[in-house]
Formats: sequence, C-alpha cells, structure tokens
Amino acid sequence: MNLFAINPGFVLILAGVVAAVLPFRQPRQWITIAAPILGLFMLINADQNLDLITIQALGLDLVLFRVDSLSFIFGLAFLIAALLNAIYALHTDDRVQDGSALIYAGAAVAATFVGDLMSLFIFWELTAIASVFLILKSGTKAAYGAAMRYLGIQILSGVLLLDGAAYYFKANGNLSLEAFSSLQDPGALLIFIAFGIKAAFPLLHNWLQDSYPKATIVGAVVLSAFTTKLAVYALARMFPGESSLIWIGAIMTVFPVFFAVIENDLRKVLAYSLNNQVGFMVCAIGVGTPLALNGAAAHAFAHIIYKGLLFMSIGAVMYRVGTSKASELGGLYKSMPLTAVFCLIGAASISAFPLFSGFVAKSLTMSAVASEGYIIIWGMLLFASAGVLEHSGIKIPYFAFFGHDSGKRVKEAPFNMLLAMGLASAICILIGLPIVAPGMGYEWLYSLLPYPVEAMKYEPFTAGHILTQMQLLIAAAFAFVLLQRISLYPPEKRGTILDTDWIYRKLGFGFASWAGTVWGKAGPAMTAVFAGLSARAYSRIEATFSPRGVLARGPLTGGMAIWTGALLGIVLLMSFLAS
Repeated sequence: MNLFAINPGFVLILAGVVAAVLPFRQPRQWITIAAPILGLFMLINADQNLDLITIQALGLDLVLFRVDSLSFIFGLAFLIAALLNAIYALHTDDRVQDGSALIYAGAAVAATFVGDLMSLFIFWELTAIASVFLILKSGTKAAYGAAMRYLGIQILSGVLLLDGAAYYFKANGNLSLEAFSSLQDPGALLIFIAFGIKAAFPLLHNWLQDSYPKATIVGAVVLSAFTTKLAVYALARMFPGESSLIWIGAIMTVFPVFFAVIENDLRKVLAYSLNNQVGFMVCAIGVGTPLALNGAAAHAFAHIIYKGLLFMSIGAVMYRVGTSKASELGGLYKSMPLTAVFCLIGAASISAFPLFSGFVAKSLTMSAVASEGYIIIWGMLLFASAGVLEHSGIKIPYFAFFGHDSGKRVKEAPFNMLLAMGLASAICILIGLPIVAPGMGYEWLYSLLPYPVEAMKYEPFTAGHILTQMQLLIAAAFAFVLLQRISLYPPEKRGTILDTDWIYRKLGFGFASWAGTVWGKAGPAMTAVFAGLSARAYSRIEATFSPRGVLARGPLTGGMAIWTGALLGIVLLMSFLAS
C-alpha cells in the first residue's frame, strides 16, 4: 500500500496518540504541525472515486478510504483547520490537549473519507470521546458538568446511528453510504436524528452553547471546526434534497440571532452564531440542487476558516485579559491592534461583505433558494444574514476592541496566535476575491465543489448581488448604530440567558430530585410491604406445588408418576433399538 492510498485521518489519529504520551514539548509541537501537512499532501495526491482501502470484518465489507468531490472539500477544510489550530496552540505545553485535538481532527477527517456506515459510526464516536477532553481541561466545575452533558448527547447520536445502520443493513444487505430516497426508508429516521444532533438542529442544539464557551481557549477554537461540519457532510452525503431540511435549516438561521444579540459572553455569542451559519448549509442541502449543494460545501469550507478565526481572536483576548465577557472588555484595539484587525476580517467574512469568503459562499445558497421559488425561506435567510452582521459582524469586534474603554492595557497576542490568525485571514481574503488569474480568487474554491461545472458558470460579483448585499449590510449597521444612540440595544451585563435546555436541566432535574426525596421517605415502607406480600405468595406456592404440597399427595399423583416413568422407559428402549 502506497502513502497516497492511506486515509489521512489515520495519520492524524496516530500522531495524536503519540503527542498525548510524549512528554517533550518541542517534538510534540513538531508532530502536531507535521501531521496535518502530511495529511494535506496525501489527500491532494490520492486517487478519486476509487475504494482505496477495503477490508472485511465480522462479515461486513468496510471501505476505509474513498475520495470524491464532496468528501475532498470537507477533508481539505478539516486538514487546513487542524494545521491552523496546531499553530495557534504552540504557546501551550499540554500534551493531553495537543493529543486530543489531533485525534479529534483525525477522527473527523477519517469519517469524511470512509464509505460505509459502520466505519462512519466508529469515527463518529471517536470524535465525541476525543473532543470531550478539550472541555474537561478547563478544570472548572462548570466545564465538568458541560463535558458530561456534551458526552452524553454525543454518545446518544452514535447509538442512534448504530441502530439506524442495523435496520439499513437488514433491509439492504450492505452498509454503503448512499443517499436515502425518503425518511421512510429502513433506518433513515434514526440516522437522520443522529446527524441532526451533531448538526445542532433546533431543540437539539443546546449542547453546543453549553460546552464550547466552557472549553479551554484552544479547545473552543478546535471544537468550532469539526463536529457540526462533519454532520453537515453526512447530511449532504445521505439526505440531499430532503425537504424537511429546508425548514429546519431556515429556523436554525433565525432563532440564534435573538439569543446572540442579548448574550454577554462573546464565546457564547460565537456558539449561537455557529448554529446560525450551519443553518444556511442545512437549508441548502434540503434544496438539493447542484447549485444549492455547491453552496452548502462552499459555505462549510469558508465557515470553518472564518469561524475559527473569530474564536481565535476572542481566545487571544481571553488569554491576555482573562475573560470573554463583553461587559468587561472594550478599548483593546489600543493594545492588541493586530488581533483587532484579524477579528474585523473574520467579522467581514462571516457577514458576507464583498471581497471576503462569506460573500462568494453564501451567494450560492441564497441564489439556489431564490431560483427554486422558496420566497418565505429566502426572506428568513435574508433576515438571518442581517442578524449575523449584528451579533458577529459588529457586536464581537465592537464590544471586544472598541465601544466603551474598559481601561485594560495588555500585551498583544503571542506570535503563534497572530500567525494562525494571519493565515486564516489570508484565506478569508484570497478566496473572496474576484478572478484575477485562472485558478485564483473564488475560482479556486468553486473548482473544488461537488459540481464544479455548474459552479464555474455561477458569477457572484454581479451588480445585483453586490447591491443587494451592501444594502442589507448598511441597513443592519444603521440599525445597530441607531439602537445604540437611543439606548435601545440590549445592554451588555452579567446574567444567564435561558434556552430550551432549561426544560430538562431544571424541570427534569427538579422532578428527579423530588422523586428521589419521595422514594427516600416512602421507599422503606413500600419495600417492607412488598417483601411481606412476596413471602406470603411464596409460602402459598410452596404449600401447593412443592413435593410436600397438596398436589403431591394422594393415589392419583402416585399413579401419574408411575405411568410417566413407564412411558419414559418405553421411549428410551425404542430409541435404543432404532439406533
């Protein structure tokens, strides 16, 4: 087997295991950087549309490495993110964090390139197990609770995926990753819900806002890249054109806007924003046309980079200041000017300003939705786009670096953080540019999409696209300024924003506590009554059916025993003679 026929995710997983046990800082850091670079080299040179690694295990045909146009762009984005994350983490000396981050990234990459549901399940679960350490390493009580809730919901997703795969295998005799025709297909609904949990569908989303802001500084950056986008890839692979995804995605884009606007913790704002952006991708997958699927893939690629950049910038602020609370920040552009510039680039990208990556990616989805006649959905996405500018394009940089002056004067971010943010910023700008030469600008991104021929026919830099987007952005910016001037914009203050998880975290816990209290008081008495009834029932049964019981006495019982023995003897004799 040559190097280019090996799943790049395996290299990252192996390197992560080595990093987790290697006590020496410099060799470990070289490994964390070299592994993604080697993975990129392997992926670029791998043959496409071929089963490069196949094995048989437990009667199942497993495809461990297969590359096509859909998996290529997701795998490429994951490997680039793994490299940027490794650079961003160079200032730390934490082998558990380094190792788990690399294993987590490797599991996501490996899952992207497998060709069957069982292999997908294995790496699906590995992403959950490896990533939970990035939350636990914060070392706080809140982080521990969030990590346990996160692990529970992620394991539930894996169990549903495995259960759905069993139904699929029984009906089809194989576990190949092929698109379902309907949610009525065997196992389809279970697998759909499993994917929906990791994609943070509405009412299944709270694990994201609960866990990501409580992770370590590096951990939050790493977490933002893989789990939800792996789910987006899986949905695009197995549920393209599933109409329910259109409304699910549209709702995902809208509801986080309201939470993000009033949230004080800027890392939690970014978590809600992440949910919002994934909604665009989910909606595009539901539309299912080549243009829409290109939009989902392009948006995922761009989002992995610019969302990571925003988490990096707020992480750098948290590293220097010690908090990501908007109420305690402000005026940091004076002491962290480079970080502020990189944050503004990430904000412009996520807001889809022309000449930035978000514009050329989001335009595909918006055009696909409009061309298919989904007017209400298009309006919801337009509202969500304005909301993105409010909470991520303006709120994040304004309250962290500008706004009121907190009086805090700190050092600029460490060089490795600045380097990672600089590289991410360069990608956000380069793939957002018009075509300045063949294979450059947005043309490079479009050439990697699942339907490159259709993508290359699409022109994002038309007067209509640019004017519509600029009008939207200017109106949203004006609304922010106006609300600030008349003091109607939600103030940044300490507090906890209640979400739908309040139902099961508070009411559910309260009911469980009440039930425990009731049982503690009534349990002993109920146990004694049950024990007494059981003892009486046993005594009655013994008195009736035991060898000393009523039914065992009398000539009728003795006669039955004799005839039973005689018949058994005759049967045994006939069996012996016949043999």
